Amino acid sequence: MDSNAAGSGTGGRAGREMLGSRLGFLLLSAGCAIGLGNVWRFPFITGAFGGAIFVLVYIFFLFAILPIMIMEFAVGRASRLNMGLALKKLAPEGTSWHRFGWVALVGSYLLMMFYTTVTGWMLSYCWFEVSGSLAGLTPEGVGAFFNGALGDAATQVIGMSVAVALGFAVCAMGVRRGVERVVKGMMLGLLLILVVLVVRALLLPDAGSGVRFYLMPDLEKFREVGFFNVCNAAMGQAFFALSVGIGSMTIFGSYQPKDRSLTGEALWIMGLDTMVGLMAGLIIFPACFSFGVAPGSGPGLVFVTLPNIFEHMEGGRLWGTLFFIFLAFASLSTVIAVFENIISYSVDVWGMPRKRATALHACVMWLLSLPCALGFNLLSGIQPLGAGSTILDFEDFLVSNNVLPLGGLLFLFFCCWRRGWGWNNFIGEADQGQGLKFPRCLRFYLTWLLPCLILILFVAGYADRFYAINPN
Repeated sequence: MDSNAAGSGTGGRAGREMLGSRLGFLLLSAGCAIGLGNVWRFPFITGAFGGAIFVLVYIFFLFAILPIMIMEFAVGRASRLNMGLALKKLAPEGTSWHRFGWVALVGSYLLMMFYTTVTGWMLSYCWFEVSGSLAGLTPEGVGAFFNGALGDAATQVIGMSVAVALGFAVCAMGVRRGVERVVKGMMLGLLLILVVLVVRALLLPDAGSGVRFYLMPDLEKFREVGFFNVCNAAMGQAFFALSVGIGSMTIFGSYQPKDRSLTGEALWIMGLDTMVGLMAGLIIFPACFSFGVAPGSGPGLVFVTLPNIFEHMEGGRLWGTLFFIFLAFASLSTVIAVFENIISYSVDVWGMPRKRATALHACVMWLLSLPCALGFNLLSGIQPLGAGSTILDFEDFLVSNNVLPLGGLLFLFFCCWRRGWGWNNFIGEADQGQGLKFPRCLRFYLTWLLPCLILILFVAGYADRFYAINPN
């Protein structure tokens, strides 16, 4: 199949809405990639896995899997369709690639089933900081407050419900007037708040100790964790950070004009994504060391350690509010982007009007998000990955260790194999327009080496999970 023919004109569905600007495309795609994986998970695993050594390994894996993002963009732009129909339109006749189109819908649902709950935490803490709910609490009191919020089913469900409502409300307004405009505004606001918070954190007393902990190479910790485990963590983080494998980048590619080559655009998005992750650590660790607080991990770092620090800073309520607005913007931008992928599936594959699709998926998403929201209280007895685990942990494992890497393999095979869309068609689409061209010398690497690497680390992830549940 000729790639130019496949993507000529508007292609796909007649009258398909397009993004209004290149900046909108870059910020929307970056908004999908930039989320809690950058500003929550990346800083603390960097500190735990060897500092600057982990950062270098992580950047290596970002470049290693960046071609998958370019492939997603190319498939979407050539077909002008969601992944659900794009594989069918571009694949040779007689093949079965179209049978994998459901990955876009199922993968997006699995991700949002827990992501909406965590987004609800961010929105709730914006209110807690503004209202002064944490004012005057002791360090133990701040921890008890967070545990109490998790244990309160009403608080969890309300936060999740607000996240679902906001995300689908934006998508209901359309691609250009809603999704592009709102996410672009949030991303610009996110970057502004991020710069302000980094400057404030670096001006704190003894901020340099936090920067050294975060970014200086720690060979002892690197040896303790082990090279293979560092690689496994870095690749998993790279997949999560770039949001490839579930077709979200495919849909944004379908809204993009053909005036710019895709390789250069993907590099801009990766750079913005990495910058946000690195700068988030430059907020968190200088603050921890300035106030003599041991940097924790996960929820304890964001919802217990940092609120304690803000309480002791001059103007702490302002800085705390800005920080959680920053987190809420990062989280909501991903929610809106993935919701758009879900809605576009119904519009393209089922021919459903946008508003009806929005209403349908809003109801279904709310229902399927309830188990995670209740997993810390009414359903806390359900521990699917062993003692102490939660429904959130299980859903996160399904996405991070299964859907994202296997979805990445799907795009690799589809764009590299002759019985798929094929290498020449992919290159032809990726290189259309001005900008950096895709390096053709990577064909052997993408056809054989990267799939093997993904499969090896996929199996290793299951082995580590099995060992964690059954250490004997």
